[in-house]
Amino acid sequence: MKIAVFDSHRFEKETLIKASHEFKHELTFLDTTLSEKSAGLAQHHQAVCVFVNDHLNQAVIKSLAEMGIKLIALRCAGFNHVDLAAAHQHGIKVVRVPEYSPYSVAEHAVALMLCLNRKIHRAYNRVREGNFSLDGLVGFDMHGKTVGVIGTGKIGKALIHILRGFGCQVIAYDVAPNEIMARELNFTYMTMDEVLIQSDIISLHMPFNKNNCHLMNEEKLGLMKQGSILINTSRGSIIDTKALIKCLKEGKLGAAGLDVYEEEEAYFFQDHSSQMMDDDVLARLMTFPNVILTGHQAFLTHEALKNIAKVTMQNISDFEHGNALVNQVKAP
Repeated sequence: MKIAVFDSHRFEKETLIKASHEFKHELTFLDTTLSEKSAGLAQHHQAVCVFVNDHLNQAVIKSLAEMGIKLIALRCAGFNHVDLAAAHQHGIKVVRVPEYSPYSVAEHAVALMLCLNRKIHRAYNRVREGNFSLDGLVGFDMHGKTVGVIGTGKIGKALIHILRGFGCQVIAYDVAPNEIMARELNFTYMTMDEVLIQSDIISLHMPFNKNNCHLMNEEKLGLMKQGSILINTSRGSIIDTKALIKCLKEGKLGAAGLDVYEEEEAYFFQDHSSQMMDDDVLARLMTFPNVILTGHQAFLTHEALKNIAKVTMQNISDFEHGNALVNQVKAP
């Protein structure tokens, strides 16, 4: 099939090309995100392949349908940026990559915890300037600390494995608790408020939906332990960023490690180093020495990229050959 690959990046092209050769697909790489303005670039293709910052609203999907596009292949797990009802209305199938490497995201979450706790980012900058002072770099032992995991799917499970290896006490919250897993990994489910109140570190691992937008608001952030650490490698909109900044300013939180940001699409995955930042909230967030912000890179490992490419091309081939679409997503 001829596929228009929107919002393509250098880090993923090699693996996508290799996978496309295996499945005999023809890819057209487009740097631009898919939107109402760029939808016309899909002309003369049979499918579009999109990423997390592409906009597939009703107008875009209508344009795709008019060009004969019959398949939207997401090379990501989340699908909140796709109007599934419009896709169904116009007869367009939507498929995704439900998982690629839970270990990649879990390990990145732990890297953020360790870096913030032991002030590695600050020590790195000091030493490069010839400053070997240890003042202000005191951390704590992870061993024996209580870590709260919000969301215990595959990524949450991988994280709990790692944390138990550190000797952490793990408590968790999930809308659908897995008590068998809790017994196997020796952790305890509690209410969300109990997890927030008791944890030294909180790590968020949940998909975004309308029910958890700004779940971590001023009230919930206020329940967290004084000086605790908040980690988010899930979705930016789960945290109310302005409320987070308020807690950081007041010294309520000890640190925050963020791989996602609720307005990230204007900046993430692109080089803006030569431009002025016009997002005042993001600019303020980056001024805190106890905040580490990475650009949605938690998934970025060789293993994850290979899995994303292979599953994406397999999804497209299944559609092409009329096979069951095991990774299809539909409107509720």
